[in-house]
This record gives sequence, structure tokens and C-alpha cells, in this order.
Amino acid sequence: MQPSLQPPSPAQLFVPPHVTKAALFLGFLKIGLIGFGGVGPWARRVIVEERGWMAEADYAAVLGFGQILPGANTINAAVIIGDRFQGAAGAAIAVLALLSAPMAVLIAAAALYDRFGSLPDVRGALSGVAVGAAGLVIGTGLKMARKLRPDAIALLVGGCALVAVAAFRAPLLATVLALAPIGVGLSFVRRSPR
Repeated sequence: MQPSLQPPSPAQLFVPPHVTKAALFLGFLKIGLIGFGGVGPWARRVIVEERGWMAEADYAAVLGFGQILPGANTINAAVIIGDRFQGAAGAAIAVLALLSAPMAVLIAAAALYDRFGSLPDVRGALSGVAVGAAGLVIGTGLKMARKLRPDAIALLVGGCALVAVAAFRAPLLATVLALAPIGVGLSFVRRSPR
């Protein structure tokens, strides 16, 4: 067996830091506090860009795995990341921190919406916030794709998923279950020695 002459990828060079329980709590508390309109984009920013806990490719893999599990994918990712750095206690800390601030804000917002939700100005403001949140998610997806530099197979499978969900309104779980094995299979075929 010959040693590989290819240089290591950035993900292979990445050395994860030691992340304490306090750092996990504060990091996921921040994600929960700033994650209005969707936690996913903010989670990536804090975990990959600000704190440097994970490489881009590693975070994408964790988020992808969290996506196929039942439940909210960011909570699933918090469990996986917390467990990776501090075991079961870290998983519990990450989820508790992620959910505590939004839960308090949600209770307050629900009370305000109950009181003022029928006003036309409030409905218009909520529509504007929803559009902004959608743009944030799309922007984060494009930013991740640019850094990951997907190959033709990844672009093809991702495009099929986009068309299935957006154009044909296919259920997300069915789309993932159908396309994930195809993507993995095509990648193995492409990389197998000839």
C-alpha cells in the first residue's frame, strides 16, 4: 500500500479545541439568544467562525446528520456537539442553554401576540420578519456551499433535493431517505479505483 501523495485537506488539519462545560453553555446560550428567525445560521457562525469548535466540513456533517434524525436539526446538532466535547452532561448543557432564552422570549411574545396579534401593523411586521429569516437561511446555505466547494455529485444531489422539496413539495424525510443513499453510492463509484 503506497502512502498518499495528496496534501491533507483543511478538515484533516483542523485540531478541535478543548471546550469546557461553561464554554458550551455560554456558546449555546448565545446561539439561542441571537437565533431569532432560525437558529441554524447563527449556530454555524458561533460554532465554526467565532469559537472555532469545528471545521466547516465537520459542522456540515453534524448538521446533516441532525437533519435526518427526528426533531429540530439544531437541537440534534447541539446534542451531538455537546456530547462530543463533554459527554452526556455536555449534550444536556448545550440543549438547556440553546432552549432557555428562546423559551423565555417565546412566552413573552405569545402573551404580546395574544393581546396585539390581530392588528394589521403587527401582521405586516411578522410577514417582514419571516421574509428576513428566509433570506438568512438561504445566505447561510450559500456561504456553507462556497466554503465546502461541493463537487458535481453533491451539486446534482442537492439540486434534486431542492427541486423535490421546493417545486414538488415532497416531504423532507422522504427526500433525504431517497437521495442520501444515491449521493453516497455515486460518491463511492466516483472514488473507487478503476
